[in-house]
Amino acid sequence: MTESTGTAGERLQLAARGAARALPGVSEGRPFVDSLDVYKVSGKVFLIVTDDPENPIVTVKCEPEYGAVLQRGYASITPGRYLNKRHWISIGPGEGVTERMVVDAVEHSYDLVAGGLPSGRGV
Repeated sequence: MTESTGTAGERLQLAARGAARALPGVSEGRPFVDSLDVYKVSGKVFLIVTDDPENPIVTVKCEPEYGAVLQRGYASITPGRYLNKRHWISIGPGEGVTERMVVDAVEHSYDLVAGGLPSGRGV
């Protein structure tokens, strides 16, 4: 899929999946339901991508204060669906939301989760 094909939501999801797959030690699967792609590092979730074409979001871990700033600044960034609303945000297509923003959010989420792993369990 190129930049000009697919919906804005599909492009954001593709960017999120690509960013996650490029990180070391990442596994992916559908452990909860068939409509959620779940990406983990050392068994800990850092990204969820919905398979719902009506609601194309990605959900990532985020520092609470930064997540609150993003939610105030972008109508399509909301408290995280499926997970703790304080520590997770969901990003959907909307004004100002770019693929680069999503890639940065995925990498930040990965760093938060991987950084919180006990010594010896990291990537």
